[in-house]
Order: sequence, then C-alpha cells, then structure tokens
Amino acid sequence: MSALAKSPDLSIPAAVSEPSVLAGVDDAVELDRFTRWVTGPQGERLGESALQLSGMYCAACAGLIEHAVAAVPGVHSVQVGASAQRATVRWDPARTQPSALIQAIRGAGYDAVPDAAAPARLQRQAEHRQALWRLFVASFCMMQVMMMATPSYVAGPGELADDLRQLLNWGCWLVSLPVMAFSAVPFFTSAWRSVRAGRMGMDVPVSVALLITFVASTGSTFDPNGIFGHEVYFDSLTMFVSFLLGARYLELRARHRAAETLEATLSGLPEMAVRVAADGALESVNVHHLRPGDEVRVPVGQAFPADGVLLAGSTQADEALLSGESAPVEKAAGSELVAGSINLGSPVAMRVQRVGGDTRLEAIVSMMRSALSQRPASAALADRWAGPFLWAVLLLAAGAAAVWSVIDPSRAVWVAVAVLIVTCPCALSLAAPAVLVAAARGMARQGVMLQRLDALEVLARVQHVYFDKTGTLTETRVRLAGTGLTAAGQRLFKDETAALSHAASLAGWSGHPVALALAAAVPPAAVAWTGVHEHPGQGLQACDAEGRTWLLGSASFLGAPAGGGDMAVWLACEGAVVAGFELADQPRPGAREAVQALRDRGLRVSLLSGDTPARAQALASALGLDEVVAGATPETKLAVVAAAQARGERVAMVGDGINDAPVLARADVSLAMGQGALVARSQADAVVMSNRVQDIVRAHERARHAMRIVRQNLTWAASYNAVCIPLALVGWMPPWAAGLGMAASSLLVTVNALRAGR
Repeated sequence: MSALAKSPDLSIPAAVSEPSVLAGVDDAVELDRFTRWVTGPQGERLGESALQLSGMYCAACAGLIEHAVAAVPGVHSVQVGASAQRATVRWDPARTQPSALIQAIRGAGYDAVPDAAAPARLQRQAEHRQALWRLFVASFCMMQVMMMATPSYVAGPGELADDLRQLLNWGCWLVSLPVMAFSAVPFFTSAWRSVRAGRMGMDVPVSVALLITFVASTGSTFDPNGIFGHEVYFDSLTMFVSFLLGARYLELRARHRAAETLEATLSGLPEMAVRVAADGALESVNVHHLRPGDEVRVPVGQAFPADGVLLAGSTQADEALLSGESAPVEKAAGSELVAGSINLGSPVAMRVQRVGGDTRLEAIVSMMRSALSQRPASAALADRWAGPFLWAVLLLAAGAAAVWSVIDPSRAVWVAVAVLIVTCPCALSLAAPAVLVAAARGMARQGVMLQRLDALEVLARVQHVYFDKTGTLTETRVRLAGTGLTAAGQRLFKDETAALSHAASLAGWSGHPVALALAAAVPPAAVAWTGVHEHPGQGLQACDAEGRTWLLGSASFLGAPAGGGDMAVWLACEGAVVAGFELADQPRPGAREAVQALRDRGLRVSLLSGDTPARAQALASALGLDEVVAGATPETKLAVVAAAQARGERVAMVGDGINDAPVLARADVSLAMGQGALVARSQADAVVMSNRVQDIVRAHERARHAMRIVRQNLTWAASYNAVCIPLALVGWMPPWAAGLGMAASSLLVTVNALRAGR
C-alpha cells in the first residue's frame, strides 16, 4: 500500500514567467486551484477567483484596482483588500476569463497572479526582497547623510568654514540620489497612478513633500545665495523615506505571514489518495476524483484526503488546522475524520462523506481568503475621507507657504514641506485594517475562522449571545436511549428493532444530529424511499414503495402525544404514530465554563432550542443560562432575535443547523460550529472550526482586545496630528522633525497592530 500511496512529482518549477502564467491561467485544471463556482442572482454560473496582488502601497490603490477590474466586460463584482493585497473577483465565464482580469490589473500599473501556492510564493519572495533592499539603501544612506550633516548642527558660529560646509552639502546631495532614484520609487509610482486615475492617494502629499525637499535642498546646495537660501534638509529627506519604508516593511511582513498561514492550510491536503475499487483492488487517484461513498486507505503520516468516517480500528489524528493545538485526537471506528488532518496512529480505512468545496478544510481556506480580501467598514470610511483630507492638506501647505513668503520668504518652502510631511495620513490609514487582519490571523490559529472582518468590530460590542442547543452547547452526536411501539406500531412491526431499523432507513436522508443518531443505531432497513422532503427543524417526510406516507420528526410535526419523553422522535405511517425514540445528549466539554465566562463579561446568554421545554430547561439549569426559549421553530428564533434588536441590544447568534441559517443571517454577528450544515456556515460571520465553546469566549476577548488597539491607534494618530500640525504651521517644527515624527507614528501604529495577532 505504501508504494501505491506515493504520489508523482508535481512540484512547480522554481520560476514562473509572466507569459506562462497568463497562458495557463485559463486552463480548466489550473482554474480550479484559485476559482470556485457559485450561482448568480439569475441562476447563472459564475466564477469567483482569488488573486494575489503586488505593487500596492496605500489604501487608495485598492480603489484603483477595483475600478480597473470592474471595467472588464463580464465582471460582476470585485473586492480588493489593501491590508492583505488580495482580490476576489466574481465573473461570467461566458464573457471573460481570468487572464483578462490579470491584464486589467497590470494595465492599471499593478501586478497579479492566481492565488495558488507556487506563483504567489514566488511573488511574495520577490516583493520581500525588493522591499528589504529599498529599506537597506534608504537606511544606509540616511546614516551617511546624518554623519555629514552633524557638523552643521553642532558647530558654533564661525567654527565651520563655508567651503567645508558646502563640501558636506555636496556629499549629502550625492548620497541622497540613490534614495530618490531607488528607495522612494514606490511613493512616486503610487502617486502617479493616483494622479493618472484622477484620484487623490495618500502617497501624493508624500511624493510632493519629497520632491519639494529634494529640489529646494538641491537648489541650496548649488546656489547658497539663491531663492532657496542656504539651508539643506537631505537628512530629513532620507530619514523620512527610511522610517516610512520601515513601517511599510513591517506591514508587508504581517501580510506575508497571513498568506503563509493560508498556504500551510492548503498544503495539508495530499495530491493523491489510495482508493479501494469495486473489485477490492487498490488504485492511486487524484483527490479531486474522490466521491462520497468511496473507501480510502490512509497510511501513517499522511493527511486524510477528504471528510469522512473511520471504518474500522483506531488511530490518532493531528487536527491542529482546526484548533491550533497539535495534541493527537483519539479516533475510534465511526469517528469523524477531517480532510487535511494527519493520521498519526496506524494505517486505517475511511469512508468518504464530503469532498472538494464541502470539506471543512476548503471551508477554512475559503473563509481565510474571503476575510483577507475584505476592507473593513472603518477602512472604507477612511478611504472616503482620504480624498477630501488630502486636498485639504495640499491647500493648507500652499496657504502656509503663501503666508510665510510674506513673513520670512527664506522659510516658506520649509514650512510647506513640514506641513505636507506631518499631515501624511499613513498612520490613520493603517490604524484599523492592520489590526483587524492581525486579529483575524490570531483567531484562525485558535480555530475560529472569520468570513467578515467587520464582524470583529460588532463582536467586541455584543451584549446578548443566543445559543442553539444540539450540536452547539451539546455534542453533535446524540445516543439512542430507548424505543417504544404504539398500538399501531405493534400491528405494523414485529418488534422494536424492526421499527428502529425502518426509522434509521429514513433518517439516513438527513444530516441532522438526531437523524444521524438514529441512522447509526442499527443497520437500516432496505426501503425504497421516494419524494423525500426535509422540513428544517421539524422532520422528514417520504413515501415507500407501496405509496404510504411516512413522517419522522418532532411530536408537533407528527401530532404525537405530548408525553413519552423530553426529547422524543416519532415515526408515523399514514398519519398514525407507530413508534417513539428516546435520545440523550451530552453538554460539550467546557460549555458551562464558557457560558459563565461570557456572563462574567457582562453579556446575557440565552438558549434558543427546538427541544421540549423540560429538556431545554434542564440544559439551561446545568449550564447557568439566563433565558430559555424552547420548542422554537426557525421563525420563532428569528422573532426572538429581532425583538432583542428592537430593544437596542447587539445580538450574537451561535448555531449549526439548517434551521439556524435565517437567524444567523439576522443577528448582528453570527458564529457557526465547524461541523454544522454548509448553509449555516455560509450565513455565519465566523465559523468555530474547533467546535469548542470556549473558543467563542476567546474570540470575544480577542475582538475586544483588537478594538482597544484600534482605538489606541486612532487616538495616537489624531493626537499626533492635532499637536504637530500647529507646530508645523507656526514654523516650530522643521522638516527633519516632521519626517521623523510622521515615520515614527506609522511605525508605532504598525507595531502596535501586530499585538492583535498574539
């Protein structure tokens, strides 16, 4: 089997040229590596492609790229995340192809590659290498310029000869040339793109300040008695470029670490799997060819290729991709196996249940891509204000120059430069997005995957948390506690086992935890069901070969008697109840502690359950919940949450089933358990892939921590501008101090943002 398990060499060449990327990006096989297929509003088939971008240096670049891609015929929507430098584009395959999207991005002056591991990694390496070189050149030249500028600052009157001072100025000018020609190129390039597109980007005032400082200092160097005077500020220029590049380098490293986390998750799935054919022979197949129901052999040390169940024996699995913890998890026959987790114990056989986009691994990847591609509301608000603010900055600098040209013409240029530098909104633009991306990465390591970055802001302010019961506060798998036959059932079935087998056959058509428990209790009967229909939160309806209508579900769904147990599931034939089944559930480990921790933080915690009042109340008493709403239909849950919102409460909903999807969509912020229904996960703002209730508490605490950091950053950026702008206007802040302050401000905000991911 080990020989069959070996996969062929599918390594990607060490270099991927630009023509080859565009030539192969439309290939069907390559397309599936970075594109998922969705249904549009009119039922049409649309592609949603993930692209990794490069060449972005400020938040305004996101708008330029979105505008360029949106102009491509067939593009339905485009989202660009400046913090993560990723784009998600939804497009019509009948009208365009991904190569056209990449060409549009390159036409706007940026670059893009499919968000597949190899080309993206090469692009990141090149981007990192170039950023490091720019920072090194700027920092090295800054030190040399500072060394040559020091005598002019420390020398007393008459101590430094004019010809020596002039020689030092010439040396500063010469050393500053590499900074302007190489290190500062990203600022000029970004500013030119903004101007060419008719928009105001944050690098425009930066570039104007750099050019004015360099031109004026050059004029002073060549002609000390000219209109620019004799003062030079090459030290301010190089210091400004060096510190600002340092802040952006830290931001780039944060983005790259998030991308590396995504790649590590992607690399967990093997390329090949050993499948058992119909005749019992073993065959090595690509994981994309696996289908639900296939039997697969998994050797020790290999990742499970799909979601499924262990058929026989026992093993251990490393599920660090779900929980962030590498402690082995014991797996016995019948246990759930997760795609991408590592088989550590012994060679095993598994039955495939979910493949491709329906696996939890792909859900993790999709959510990480989605979150990294988004711009949070706070960043979008900053983008809307960036244009007017930057125009105001330019006007303020021009006004300051005009006033000082009357007061002291020799200082007019330098006051204008100081105003331009000190008001650069780089720190303000980084204050929120960098924090939210770092926090999302930290939550992913703990097993909570964000689908919407804005959810962090809402989660931090939530006041009331509603929990579903089964699969959320209790274990997903319930167990059969007893079976009973009614008088009608005794005439229809020879014994309780026959009735249970019949119910198990129908329950196999549903993924609800209760149905799964019945289906696993005994071997199902061979019944040819037709017209199977599931009523979310209530039960199943189907017809057998004889045309009889069967119902399996809650007492209210079947019209069964109120007695017979707190959590009874009933089976009815042609309107007559024939059997009832008692099921017992078990609270999740740590559920009580998690509920208490939320209450200690001042949150109200309530239970929304479709179970009977007695069963729901028993769980609420055991866990210490504040409020219980039992027997709740999807409509009831929706009404309860809407009523809480009408009272002014910010509501969080935690659920996992199909019947929870409407209320998950309605809540201010929603979390779904990782093993829950796909529709529930798709409606949630975050998914608890670890299935641990305690991680919800950790997510809430991390969200509050992240928003505290955002407030710190915003307060610092606003305070810095409030203090420094007046100083620059009255001429008390020279350009070198303005450059140092602005660059240090951006550096401080970026470093502070990284704390959110720890």
